[in-house]
Formats: sequence, C-alpha cells, structure tokens
Amino acid sequence: MVNKINQYKPDYAIHPGEILGETLEARGISSKDLAKRIDIAEETLSKIINGKAPVTPETAIRLENVLGIDADIWNNLDSNYQLFQVRQKQNRSFQENIDWAKLFPLKELKKHNIIDNTSDDSVIVKQLFNYFGVSSIHTWSELYESYAASFRKSVAFEIDDKAVAAWLRLSEIIGYTIETNNFNKRVFEQKLTKIRSLTLEEPNVFTDTLKALCAEAGVALVFVSEFPKTRISGATRWLSPKKAMIALTLRYKTDDQFWFTFFHEAAHIIKHGKNRVFIDTEDGESDKMEREADEFARDMLVPAKKYCTFVSRKQFFKNDIIKFSDEVGIAPGIVVGRLQHDGYIQYNWHNDLKRKFKFDKK
Repeated sequence: MVNKINQYKPDYAIHPGEILGETLEARGISSKDLAKRIDIAEETLSKIINGKAPVTPETAIRLENVLGIDADIWNNLDSNYQLFQVRQKQNRSFQENIDWAKLFPLKELKKHNIIDNTSDDSVIVKQLFNYFGVSSIHTWSELYESYAASFRKSVAFEIDDKAVAAWLRLSEIIGYTIETNNFNKRVFEQKLTKIRSLTLEEPNVFTDTLKALCAEAGVALVFVSEFPKTRISGATRWLSPKKAMIALTLRYKTDDQFWFTFFHEAAHIIKHGKNRVFIDTEDGESDKMEREADEFARDMLVPAKKYCTFVSRKQFFKNDIIKFSDEVGIAPGIVVGRLQHDGYIQYNWHNDLKRKFKFDKK
C-alpha cells in the first residue's frame, strides 16, 4: 500500500577529514602548512582531520583553491557523513521504540504490504512512522490520540485504539487517491436520493455507481476490511475542506445493515461539520450526533409516515413486507431489519428476505 523505493544506503560513511589526511600524507604537506595556506587555526584543522569537526562550505572552497580538489567533493563527503550520523542516531531511537510499534496490528499491516515482513525493529518502527506520516511517537500521539474519543465507545467489547488508528489511516490513504469534485452539500443531498434507489441492486451492479455518485458530490467512498479488535462498521472524516470520506468495513454483511451504515455516515457529513472524525463501532455509545445520524438513516431508507402506517396494521407476513418495500421503493431486507430493530418481529423472522453482500475490499 505504501510506496517504497529501494535505495542503497551503505552502513558506513567516511568523514572528509580522513580523505584530507590521506591527501596531505600523499602530497607530503603538513597540517601546520595547510592550516596556514587555507587560513584556519591549526587546532581546527586537526579536529577536521580527526573527524571531530565538519568541513564547512567556506573551508571546502579554501581546500579547492589550495589542493585543487573540487569543493563539492568536500561538501558531499561532509553532508553524507553528517546524514549518516543522524540516521544512526535515528535507528537507535527506532529500536528503542519497538515496544510501542508492537502495540499495532503488525500482522495485518504486513498483510496489506504496509510494513515489510522483517524482524529488524528499526525498519518496523520507521515504516510505521512513514505510514502514519509522523516523525516521532509524540507527533503520532498529537495527531491520532485526538481521535480516541471517537472510538473508545464500546462498553461490551474491547476495542484496540491503535488497530482503529491503523485502519483509519489505510482508509485515508485510499481516500486521498480517489478523485472527487469539490464537496457540495446540496449536490450530495440530491445524490443520496438517487443512491437510495440502488438498495434494490446487487453489489456487482451498484458499487461503481455508488462510488461515482459520491465522488460527484465531493465524497470519497472506500471499502476497507476491518482490522482485528476494531469492531468498526464505518467512519467519516474530512480529508480536506473540500473533500469528505466515508469508509465502510462491511462488518455486517446484509443489505439492511450495509445501507443503514452508509446513510448513517452520510448524515455525519451533512449535519456535523468538518472538524470531527466519526468512527462507528459495535455497541458504541449513542450521543446526540449519533442519534441524529441514526434518525437520518432510518427515515431516509423508510419514510417515517409510511412506516407508521405500515406498522399500525400489525401484519408482518412475508408478502406484506414485500408489498410495502415495493411501495416505498427499497429492498425488502431493509424493511425486515427495521422491523427487527424496532421489536415488531423477532430477529430470526424473514431473514431470507435479506441479501448478503460481498465486496472486493482492500
């Protein structure tokens, strides 16, 4: 998933002072003499030769003038050496952070080719930083722990914060690759009406159309399989002020649950601003915004007045459900799910009217 460019990085670097010392010896020039010729303190030159001081651009120019060796060579040697030293320090830091890295679902991230299948601790930590686009654990915490309130919701199940963050990041990366128009709320609301009619279709028919309709309104729709210990059904966030994202896991594989989740996430985009990330998990707490999203999805799928009239008849045989679903123009499985949720029928009734979805997911 993450682009990796294989580049040769040697595990050593030569300080320019070493080359300088060899050059002086080969030419029979003393360090004292060279110090005078390039007009620097002999002590400073000694530090350079012994690898304890850098070759500055000014010194490089003077060495070019006196020894005839291009200043770029001295600068490149020094730059490579300094960079190597910083990399070595960074690798030591990476190795010290492996306990933090092991808190993430590494097996899942390797499966998605996000990190290499390696036992090198420094590589694992470095690739995690690259994946999240951060330079340290501190910056990771500042960016991703702010989402914690959005997904520490379940009271019935353990949810792994870092697994959720890893799943969300994968969704973001995919979302960034999807081309969309600039977001337009009015257009998105119009598209949702068209999208509702897709509930009658199979995934192999509606998937591309659903993504296209969302993109036309400025919403990137992605399907990403849930990671272990996340129990995520869907998430919503803004990738930029002009581009929103809906990510769905298909944790629940029937049409009633899929479409309810989609419209629930769509409600967050329409109603709840651009500054919050919404991550919906199994048995999550129901705050005001979640209840608003539930209400929006419920009424979008099954118009409230028509539903009230239907349930008042108290006739929930299979033919009654099919007739009503035809009347309101949605799949009968969605009506079954609504009746089950509202307690009008038992959860084992009429499940044969629900369709099971299977998508090609990441």
